[in-house]
Amino acid sequence: MINTDLSLITLLLNASPLVKLVMFILLVGSMLSWWYIFLKLFAIKRAQTMTDSFERSFWGGSDLNTLFQQATRGRHDPGSMEKIFEAGFREFLKHRRQQGIDVSAVMDGTRRAMRATYQREMDHLESHLSFLASVGSVSPYVGLLGTVWGIMNSFRGLANVGQATLAHVAPGIAEALIATAIGLFAAIPAVVAYNRYSSEIDRLSIRFESFMEEFSNILQRQLHPVVA
Repeated sequence: MINTDLSLITLLLNASPLVKLVMFILLVGSMLSWWYIFLKLFAIKRAQTMTDSFERSFWGGSDLNTLFQQATRGRHDPGSMEKIFEAGFREFLKHRRQQGIDVSAVMDGTRRAMRATYQREMDHLESHLSFLASVGSVSPYVGLLGTVWGIMNSFRGLANVGQATLAHVAPGIAEALIATAIGLFAAIPAVVAYNRYSSEIDRLSIRFESFMEEFSNILQRQLHPVVA
């Protein structure tokens, strides 16, 4: 009598070694992607909250020197926009103390300092997104590899059977399709998270770039009376 037990555990245990390897790789990839999904969720939410808080302080009429002292005091972990402000204002103060320096040279140095910090912060925010993109794009194909291999084994087994029935091929095809299901289970959350986080990081990037331009204009207006 042919064993037609199609329970999930039985199918997993009776899968061929290659299909088991494919399932293991997909499960590891899925667990890592979920780890990074939650990691990026908290990181981006924190970046948004810190950015909102600093913007309220900056545009609320706070003195630039006071904001700079708060940023450099080391009593809290500053957000990305606060780090950009700190880097730019530090460079601005350093150049302004020099005698006879050109306004454009001061502002170029200030913008370069802010741009370097901006790039570091964006690299930090975008970290692990490439892994989510890879899991989302590769997992279905890895699962398909396991499925194709499992189906091939099922039909190869029919060569030793005098009369082929659905009961002969059903377990092999079922275990093979599990690989595709696991591949989709790994890929779909990774793709959704990647698209959402990329969009939120792009919005933060626009806010940072707008702040750098507006802050540069503020510093340039302060610098003209000093140089003149």
